[in-house]
Amino acid sequence: MSRARPGRSFDRIAIVVLDSVGCGEAPDAEAFGDFGSNTLAHVIEAASPQLTNLAELGLGRIHGVPALGTSASARAAYGRMAPRAIAKDTMTGHWELMGLISTTDFPTYPNGFPDPVIEEFESAIGRTTLGNRAASGTEIIDELGTEHMSSGSPIVYTSADSVFQVAAHEEVIPVAELYRICEMARRMLVGEHGVGRVIARPFIGAAPGSFQRTSRRHDYAMPPPGPTALDRMVEAGLSTYGIGKIRDIFAAQGLTDWETTADNVEGIDATGRAIREGRADLILTNLVEFDSTYGHRNDPQGYGAALEDFDRRLPRLLAGLGSRDCLVITADHGCDPTFPGTDHTRECVPLLVAGEGVQPLALGARATFADLACTILENFDLEGLGSGRSFLAEIVA
Repeated sequence: MSRARPGRSFDRIAIVVLDSVGCGEAPDAEAFGDFGSNTLAHVIEAASPQLTNLAELGLGRIHGVPALGTSASARAAYGRMAPRAIAKDTMTGHWELMGLISTTDFPTYPNGFPDPVIEEFESAIGRTTLGNRAASGTEIIDELGTEHMSSGSPIVYTSADSVFQVAAHEEVIPVAELYRICEMARRMLVGEHGVGRVIARPFIGAAPGSFQRTSRRHDYAMPPPGPTALDRMVEAGLSTYGIGKIRDIFAAQGLTDWETTADNVEGIDATGRAIREGRADLILTNLVEFDSTYGHRNDPQGYGAALEDFDRRLPRLLAGLGSRDCLVITADHGCDPTFPGTDHTRECVPLLVAGEGVQPLALGARATFADLACTILENFDLEGLGSGRSFLAEIVA
């Protein structure tokens, strides 16, 4: 546990990233083909989730979010942040939240990977591969799972994101072996073909229709190309704790400790424990299922149920805060399940800041996700990263 330092406005800051919970098209959404997207508004319209606790914090007061029967006053500071990174993927969204605005896009492969890439990979792992195209992970496993089980060839596929995904049945290619071949792919995929993430996708089941991916997914990310707020904190001797996909997203860079989780419930529970135990100066959590299970699968009903479940668990998170702690709820991009296609959508993200020492007020429209990192660094009296504008002075009660 870290000792509070004089001069801090908050002893600890906990950040929960609701993966893909965007709140309306970003100013440059049209350039991404995402004009008209709004994950929160469209999920609320389609599924009518009960979000009482989020509404009390001020979610329904944020531009782009339906009113949610908003009470007379908000309990938190609220606003929204626009993306400035060149892409709309998970990594660049999280990096920007931590102050690193990516100006270089990762390569994508809508027609599959070039033959030389696949040939090098097959040579390295000593196996042939199946697939090699952009596809839904659940659909390509159903399509090629039986052939994979008989041949032992892993399934390689990609998506609109910069990812090299390798799927394998746990009884055909054991998980440890799948991780090993993904590590080989990560070392191979650099330079011109330096994809953002190599992802191991283990699955189980006996036949098409019963195949299902397991929680033992593992991401091998390209490390952040520059320092983040996490790095600044660690350099200053402060502690940072990642929960869920955070270790993978930052390639463990700037983290003093972490734990992985299988789903949203585990992530919320782990966050609550970390807050109550004062496990670190900064706690950063990713709740992945909004994106992976519901957004990419065009399931607004499931998305709404997941939001409702988070809302039910929110009071326990808030109750764990000390008098000098604060909780930030935000997102990294959109993935509107009602929008054409299954890709991420270029959206602004909600910003809610709650805690006993937080002044409830409107934070307005922020120009970049990096405003959050700027606020964190100012709170801990650390040098900024040159991006963003702190809102610390506005929220301190």
